[in-house]
Amino acid sequence: MPSDNFVDYIKIFVRSGKGGAGSSHFHRSKSNPRGGPDGGDGGRGGHIIVRGNAQLWTLLHLRYTRHVFAVDGVSGSSSLKTGAHGKDQVIEVPLGTVIKEENSGEIICEVTHQGEEHIILAGGRGGLGNDHFKSATNQAPRYSQPGEPGQEGYRIFELKILADVGLVGFPNAGKSTLLSVLSAAKPEIADYPFTTLRPNLGIVSYRDTNSFVMADIPGIIEGAHEGKGLGLRFLRHIERNSVLLFMVPADSKDIQKEFKILLRELKQYNPELLDKGRILAITKSDLLDQEMITLIKKDLPRIPYVFISSHTSLGLLLLKDMLWKQLNS
Repeated sequence: MPSDNFVDYIKIFVRSGKGGAGSSHFHRSKSNPRGGPDGGDGGRGGHIIVRGNAQLWTLLHLRYTRHVFAVDGVSGSSSLKTGAHGKDQVIEVPLGTVIKEENSGEIICEVTHQGEEHIILAGGRGGLGNDHFKSATNQAPRYSQPGEPGQEGYRIFELKILADVGLVGFPNAGKSTLLSVLSAAKPEIADYPFTTLRPNLGIVSYRDTNSFVMADIPGIIEGAHEGKGLGLRFLRHIERNSVLLFMVPADSKDIQKEFKILLRELKQYNPELLDKGRILAITKSDLLDQEMITLIKKDLPRIPYVFISSHTSLGLLLLKDMLWKQLNS
């Protein structure tokens, strides 16, 4: 998938339908030329609805959608006939999509399940017909209610990828390579920073019939929580991961320091990220001999860790065992 096909942020102007007006009709017939009020109610205006679709992976299908308008309700008519409701407009979104109000940034809803629906703008109510206003003292009301106006405004659609394991590391830590080895995903891989410009997903098979989803999140740099590098654009995807796999290359000058910087960036972005399960993978470990591995172990943080190499498959089976255990703990 080309990088420009991953779309995770969309702004759309939406408008719900206005309610139909109530009718001020009176019953008239040869047998009853002066019948009472029989005006029906107006129909409800159409809602703007979002619906979860597990077949969608990005917001690409909405890239060129600038506005979505629901249909107005139909006015009531004689014989107490209620007008038809305006047609709802349904916007299908991938699972993990958050919808926000533009000005306040308030979260309206989050869509996390297949077929899950939320009304993000309700249609206006239909007006009452004049039949509702008759009374002992006013048996021929000549008025009815107008329909309520619809609502309108910009809504922000943000995708936060739903994955079991999120790969966290500086650029060129080997995240894309690991994903390509453990799954059928084919991310772009090269020897320069920020090769990955969009999250990549891969399904990792585990012991015959089991599997879990792994997400390669674009590289973090120091200051990412302030928007540096790719910054805030992709940090939000980590919020949806159950387990975070921190990846630091074996040739790093200070593995402990690099891990702490990554941890600090996540904490300053969202402290709740520190509640997730953590595993540390020392990548490119085929460059190390046993003496170097023993030396490095002395300074590693006190979390589960594993030495791996995507090129020689060193430690990959152990890594999958550790991830599966963490996911099911």
